[in-house]
Amino acid sequence: MTSARRLSALAATAAVTFALSAGSATAAVAGTPGPKVLPQKTQFDLQAHRGGLGLTTEESLPGFAKALRMGVSTLELDTQITKDGAVVVTHDRQVSRTKCRDTAPVTPGDPQFPYVGDYIKDLTLAQVKTMDCGYQQLPGYPQQEVVAGNRLAELRDVLALVRDTKANQVKLNIETKVEAGAPEQTAPRELFVRRVFEEIRASGIEKQVTIQSFDWGALMAMHELAPKWPLVALTNYDFLQVGKPGASPWLGGIDADDFGGDFVAAAASIDGVTTLSPNYGFPQNGTVGQPGFRFYADKAMVDAAHARGLKVVPWTVDDPATIEALMDAGVDGVITDYPNRVRDLMAERGMRLPKAYPDAAAS
Repeated sequence: MTSARRLSALAATAAVTFALSAGSATAAVAGTPGPKVLPQKTQFDLQAHRGGLGLTTEESLPGFAKALRMGVSTLELDTQITKDGAVVVTHDRQVSRTKCRDTAPVTPGDPQFPYVGDYIKDLTLAQVKTMDCGYQQLPGYPQQEVVAGNRLAELRDVLALVRDTKANQVKLNIETKVEAGAPEQTAPRELFVRRVFEEIRASGIEKQVTIQSFDWGALMAMHELAPKWPLVALTNYDFLQVGKPGASPWLGGIDADDFGGDFVAAAASIDGVTTLSPNYGFPQNGTVGQPGFRFYADKAMVDAAHARGLKVVPWTVDDPATIEALMDAGVDGVITDYPNRVRDLMAERGMRLPKAYPDAAAS
């Protein structure tokens, strides 16, 4: 073989190898190939759950800034809507006494005071901002740095932090936390989704955003407003209500039984969904090797999702051995309270680490 032909053959071999690695898990669905899923080794999605609540007061601006300095792929966060339509970043629809305490009424004699214990939807932004949501360490998280005097952030604040840090490689996985099982406890779905959409669009970094929800009806509503935004279908399995009559209130009119109870197939039917985010296993906080523990996000689920061109990023896993087992099953990322632990595992495995932004700071 001549040198020219030898070089040509090597180039062809390299091209095939690259194509195979870049196009893993693209089996045919209904006779047609699905979109490609990028290889785990170079695209593993390290998501800091609520900014990394194992390390810092949850969903605080200093916590999000710390995660950016450490280097994560994605900031995962939750939203609620106040009585006056502000979008605040908090997991809890009802203000938790474990996380927040009252300071003073927003105006003297405010009949709603005290506010702790109320639903966010029934409080104004000014009332919400009076509460100290960094007064103690969250029980069960001994490494958590307490952000003393923390006030709940608005979504616009977190978007501005990422934008102003020029953290262009970081995504924000924003949950519209509509309580579909008790809709009276959160803002109406249409208002909720529209306000989140408006804040993201105004930020100028909408291309860095994914929208997640357990309420698949909210995903459908967001797709109507922003058909190009990637959607993430959350589930904890119970919300699928497999084997029960009628459609679950969480699935936006979809009946999981029409899909044989298959989470992957049901979620794939929603326009705009690019990622599946199930709880990682049963029991929900179990660990690999624990008697009776089994994975929900197992290799069969991952393979089925990849065959449809969908990624799988389970929540919320903190145990290193369990994270490694999920990596071995081929998941595309994990949502974790301890992003430092996942970074360490990624480094040990020779995986590409997310870019760190050492200048990130909460204003």
